Amino acid sequence: MSTISDLPSDIQKRVQSWLTGPYDQKTKDAIQQLIAKDPQAVIDAFYCDLDFGTGGMRGLMGPGTNRLNIYTIRRATQGLASYILKEGRDYPQAMVLIGYDSRHHSKEFAEETARVLAANGIGVILLKELRPTPFVSFACRYKKCQAGVMITASHNPAVYNGYKVYWSDGGQVVPPHDRGIISEVEAIKDPSAIKLAPIDHPLITLANGGCELDDAYLAAIRPLQMRTPADKKNGAELSIAYTSLHGVGITMAPKALKDWGFPTIHYVESQIVPDGDFPTVKFPNPEFKEALKLGIDLLVQTKSDILLANDPDADRLGMVVLHRGEPVILTGNQIASICVEYLCHHLQESGRLKPTCAFITTIVSTELIGQIAKAWKTACFEVLTGFKYIGEMIHVWETHNNPYTFIFGAEESYGYLLGSGVARDKDAIVSSCLFAEIALFAKSQGKTFVDFLEEIYKKYGVYREEQKSISFAPGKEGLDKMQNLMATLRKNLPQSVCGKPVAVIEDYLTSKRHFLQEKKSEPLTLPKSDVLLFRLADGSRLVIRPSGTEPKIKLYGSVKQEHPGDLKAAIADCDTRLNALLEDAAKELQK
Repeated sequence: MSTISDLPSDIQKRVQSWLTGPYDQKTKDAIQQLIAKDPQAVIDAFYCDLDFGTGGMRGLMGPGTNRLNIYTIRRATQGLASYILKEGRDYPQAMVLIGYDSRHHSKEFAEETARVLAANGIGVILLKELRPTPFVSFACRYKKCQAGVMITASHNPAVYNGYKVYWSDGGQVVPPHDRGIISEVEAIKDPSAIKLAPIDHPLITLANGGCELDDAYLAAIRPLQMRTPADKKNGAELSIAYTSLHGVGITMAPKALKDWGFPTIHYVESQIVPDGDFPTVKFPNPEFKEALKLGIDLLVQTKSDILLANDPDADRLGMVVLHRGEPVILTGNQIASICVEYLCHHLQESGRLKPTCAFITTIVSTELIGQIAKAWKTACFEVLTGFKYIGEMIHVWETHNNPYTFIFGAEESYGYLLGSGVARDKDAIVSSCLFAEIALFAKSQGKTFVDFLEEIYKKYGVYREEQKSISFAPGKEGLDKMQNLMATLRKNLPQSVCGKPVAVIEDYLTSKRHFLQEKKSEPLTLPKSDVLLFRLADGSRLVIRPSGTEPKIKLYGSVKQEHPGDLKAAIADCDTRLNALLEDAAKELQK
């Protein structure tokens, strides 16, 4: 049985400050138990402060400075409050909207957030009911709040939770606000610096999401519908299987689908009850096939046209299509490409397609989106991984008299946004409606999403992408290994991958693009980020980056065949090359 004296001296000091400080007895008892049973867990929980990153915090729940608990939530909120007060001197009353998902402690963390803000003289609109993450982004904009906070860990396992911060435009905080908030958080060295009000403080207003805000959201997404008369007339013919994976999508997705004219919805009954344990799935992420199993079973059983699957906070959306009687899982890149082609086609039909219509994607997403946009003579922009950068670009366009009109944004990990007038984060609710509309349009032609995808391949070429992850142990040991691996890779940059010469290397940490054959370099314009991108001589692409939310290094592979003859053979060839590319890269990284 270990004691506190067995811990490293710096950890001892951090732990002792919690054991003797103004922390509740339950927390102190939990720390003592960890010391006795699992000293390494104590080191991981206290070796640093939980990082308040550029969009907020996400981490394991539990006692400690490097865990999510009421004390780290309070500290983060005090920093946010201090920054808001400095920034909002011209506002008669700063307001913050707070929402939360179905995870353990989410409501408690939301209430603690509200208490700190109110104690600092900041008004709070606290949602009384569970609502999706994009709903909070929308409501922050709709209520003209100075900021918004969503308590969620998105698609992470049940032991995680998080704290996501939006600014007044409804987008996740980006420079200069992110650095300003981080500085204020880091300045708090003592719990006594944190102000705390009772939950019934007059500055805290409980908002019932089921009335005004729900109606406002539904009204905001209606103008985005492309084929309203056809959807209203024939929408009931489209059969939809739906799962919210024990999350909050159930509160809004069915309402929105029915409002657009799609009432025929079959529910995965065991997964539509919000439950922070996620009892039917190990990882509540629609990117994982195993998370979709019950939904696919329902899709086949009911002979529905599509399965729509939200992640727990309903900002991501996976889809499975029943194609010729068989379920086909589409990737985020494939779905996004179909959406861009569909939107361009229907905007042109209605006379609204212009060169200033713009699409935004990320550097790890498919390049097919850019090819489609170019063919339709519209604009397409790439940003760093993370939807906050898509939201930032939309905000810049609107505030700097930019000519571009945002149409659609997508990232490969099942994140999509239609239109700029609703949320400024990926939004699985309005995306559900868009997918249903496309599925109905396909069905009216005797086709499915799979048929549309094949038509796109024939028109633009076959583009195939896949992601592979290298996992590490959570905590300090895993983080150190990830950092060392990336540092080692930069010292020994490969000149070839899978037998193919590397033509270009883009290092977003040094902001340099290197042309290997020409032996020249040029600056990159995107912000610094720990990302390496390799463009191979055969047109393939490999991106390597550490995850910002999980102990993983992610590898994104992409291959293409621009002029496919036999489509089936071209797809098989691309998939073989893609698998070899990722396998070779993973082996090289782990040498």
